[in-house]
Amino acid sequence: QVRLVESGGGLVQPGDSLRLSCVVSGGNGMSTMGWFRQAPGKEREFVAAIRWIDDSPYYGAPGQGRFTIARDIAKNTLYLHMNRLKPEDTAVYYCAAGAGNTVSQIRNYDIWGQGTQVTVST
Repeated sequence: QVRLVESGGGLVQPGDSLRLSCVVSGGNGMSTMGWFRQAPGKEREFVAAIRWIDDSPYYGAPGQGRFTIARDIAKNTLYLHMNRLKPEDTAVYYCAAGAGNTVSQIRNYDIWGQGTQVTVST
């Protein structure tokens, strides 16, 4: 059974950078992996995704310009590099794996991690 475990969240100041990691264990075969986030009182939103087979990245509005998604096949790990963080980036960030083609849609993903909290505040 595939399992996803995120790490790397924390409390940072505006303008700081942070790298989230998501380790995949228990199998493979998922064609797409992505990052979503959910702030208090808001819906879960798409941040970024990557096609595992060819490294093609896709970004949602929150991830455009400041975030970079990457994967390390040898380590079975997905990353989200976040730069110039803003208070509005505060959310729980979730790693997800799926086999569909609509990379920005939650329904595309079958397996989710437990989430890691990112708080951007002075």
